[in-house]
This record gives sequence, C-alpha cells and structure tokens, in this order.
Amino acid sequence: MLKTSLRRGRWPSTPSRGGRRPPHLWLQPWVSIGTAAVVTYDRTVARLPIAQTRQVTVIQVICGVDVSSKSLDICLRPGGQTGRFVRSAEGGEALADFCIEHGVDLVVMEATGGYEKLPFGQLWARGLPTAIVNPRAVRRFAEGMGLLEKTDRLDASVIAWFAETKRLVPSPPAGEMQERLKALVTRLRQLTDLKTMQSNQRRLVVDADVLASFGEVLALIARQTRTIEAAIAELIVADPLWLALDQTFRSVKGVADRTVARLVAEMPEIGTLSNKAAAKLIGLAPIAKDSGQRSGRRSVRGGRSSVRAILFVVAELVRRYDPDFAAFHKRLSDAGKPKKVIRVALAHKLLVRLNAKARDVRREFECPA
Repeated sequence: MLKTSLRRGRWPSTPSRGGRRPPHLWLQPWVSIGTAAVVTYDRTVARLPIAQTRQVTVIQVICGVDVSSKSLDICLRPGGQTGRFVRSAEGGEALADFCIEHGVDLVVMEATGGYEKLPFGQLWARGLPTAIVNPRAVRRFAEGMGLLEKTDRLDASVIAWFAETKRLVPSPPAGEMQERLKALVTRLRQLTDLKTMQSNQRRLVVDADVLASFGEVLALIARQTRTIEAAIAELIVADPLWLALDQTFRSVKGVADRTVARLVAEMPEIGTLSNKAAAKLIGLAPIAKDSGQRSGRRSVRGGRSSVRAILFVVAELVRRYDPDFAAFHKRLSDAGKPKKVIRVALAHKLLVRLNAKARDVRREFECPA
C-alpha cells in the first residue's frame, strides 16, 4: 500500500547542479544503521539540524625511564627515540635537557628501591612533570600485551606505553620537611626492629663477653632512638597542620607518638581521601573475587604495609578503652568470624575514624571560623 501511494504521488524533481532539496525532503540512506532492515524505496523524513564540529587531537609526548643503579634508559612515545644516561647529577641534567629539547610532556619512571629519587627530583626542579609507577603493574601490563622479553630499553618503552594507556598524571615530589620526617620515621622503625632482633638473640647467649657486646649495641640503639624521637617531635610541633593532626589523633585513647608520626610521614593523604580510598591505599579494603555464581572470599592485599602493621597493633589497644570498638569486636566474635578477619576489621574501623578526624582538621584549616 505504501509503495503504491509513493508511485502515484508527485516526487520533486532532482535539483539542478549547485542546488539542494529542502531538508524535509532529504532521502533516507538505503541501510538503516543499527537494524537489519533494508530500505527498498525512498521516503521523506524530518531531520533536526546537526552542528558539525571538528575534533582536534593533541599528541602527548611521554618519556619512559628505566632506572637502575648506574644508568637511566629512556624511550619516547610516540617517536621511539631511545638513549642512555648515567644515573648521577650530571646524567640527570642531561636527561632533563634531552626531554626539554624533544618537547616531552610527561616523564614516567618505575620505583626502584630509592634509585629513582635523584632523577625524579632533578626533573621536577627543571620544570618537567614526572610520575613514578609501580614496577609490578608495568610488568603485568607487558605480559598482558604479550611482551615476555625484558631488557632495559624494552622496559623503558613499556613504561611509556603503560603511562599512555593509563593516562597517568604527574605526582609532585614531597616537601623537604615531609622527606625529613619520613626518613626519621623509617630509621626509627629500623632501630625498633634491630632492638627486637638483638634482644631475641641475647636470650640464647650465656658467654659474658658476648652478653657485654649485646649490651653495648642495645645501649647505642636506645640512645639513637631517643634522639630520633626528639627530632620527630620537633618537626611535628613546627608544622601547624601536623600539630593539629597530632592533637586530634591523640583524642583516640591508645594512639600515641609513633602512630601519629607514621601516619603523618607515610600517609600524608590522610583526611583528603574517602574512607574507601584510604582503606584501599593502606591495604585494608576487602578485594572482591566473584565469578559467575561463585562468590569468593574477599581478602586484603597490597597497600602500605608499614602503616597497616601499626594499625593492627594500635587497634587492639583502642579496643580496651573504647566501648564502640569493644562492642564491634564482641559482635564479630559472636558471629564466629576468624581472628584474622576481626583484626583487619578493627584496623579498618580505626583507620576510618582517624581519616574522619583528619578531614575535620583540614576543613578547619581551609575555612577558619
């Protein structure tokens, strides 16, 4: 019926060269996109005017840097230019000159046990945005892309490829006081571990000379520990934000000097993240492991182990004094939860509370009364 009406009706003639039919008489395409139906005749359709825009693509030049103890291997993406520089002050300056010459927008390097700190600081000092990535994530990305080979030059190209795919953003370096506080807290933790080791070894010794040697070492550890604790306290008092965080954290009974110092030094983001993001950053967020009809056990992994370790210990202390934590522990125990699950849940609850308190402090600094 429709074909007959179209044949009998009057159809506008083809416009002359240079002319156009009115928009309401444009022809529909032969194949309708998104359906299987094929149009075998012409019909008129009403169309809305469509604004035509031109998309401009800006290519970002990324420099991947593979850091080792003696060299810096680089690769640019796109372009593929490669090079090698010595991991030294002069080599870092040469790398910065190379990046500026080639118009690099972002420099990305792996965390390599501290070897990356020198070039990272030099590049930021020259105004080059730089980011540090997890080497395990880069390695798994390479394996996922089918790259099983591993060389310094290939690693540099994979780092640049990973940064381009994930759209990484630069991560500015920490301030001088933050770096000093982190170094002191790290050394304090090392001295504590060394004291525990020496004390355990001394228990099995009966020789007088060896016992005297243990005594000298433990006395030296005690002196250095007191010195570092005093230096950490001075740094925290010198910064108004750290001092306010210290006071508000201590309002939770059981949280003391070392907990505050480790949180401020190794989790400077506290108070700026949501509770879920903070828990995942520390490694206290349960990771889903579901597939189809199967609901796997949700375990915790990754994150900053040093902060997580002290939260495990402090959460048990807080439970002794805080009725809310005690009731939470009893509820989980009565439900038959494993002890390890209860420890993780208590540490997670403590982190959430400290993160909320830090958020309130930061808001007061941003909007003073």
